[in-house]
Amino acid sequence: MIAYYALSTFYVLTCLILLLVILLQQGKGDMAAAFGGGSSQSAFGARAGATVLSKATAILSVLFMLGAMALSIMGRGGSGSVVSGTPAPPAPKPPVTAPATPGAATTPATTPAAPASTGPTGAQQPPK
Repeated sequence: MIAYYALSTFYVLTCLILLLVILLQQGKGDMAAAFGGGSSQSAFGARAGATVLSKATAILSVLFMLGAMALSIMGRGGSGSVVSGTPAPPAPKPPVTAPATPGAATTPATTPAAPASTGPTGAQQPPK
């Protein structure tokens, strides 16, 4: 993991230096030369010797491409699936039922009639 961060830092520095080197280079000609109005015999202007900036551009561009490929290979890692590292979803909770009202649980809708008391002989006595 440290190698990945070190390579990322090196890559960003390479990009910034490449940007600066490209911006520091002198243009090849005026606007007419860009559209074919130049008087040179070659397609890209007069042939000039390779300067330090053009050599630095070539070297930094190679480092830029190699760094991009190395970071893409190092950054892949694992199976490549987006959902492979996610944990299993939690089990669903049981549904919540509404609590019973206090009066309904203690008072039944119908109450059985109390049996008439029986006497010692088993005959029923009239209620008093």
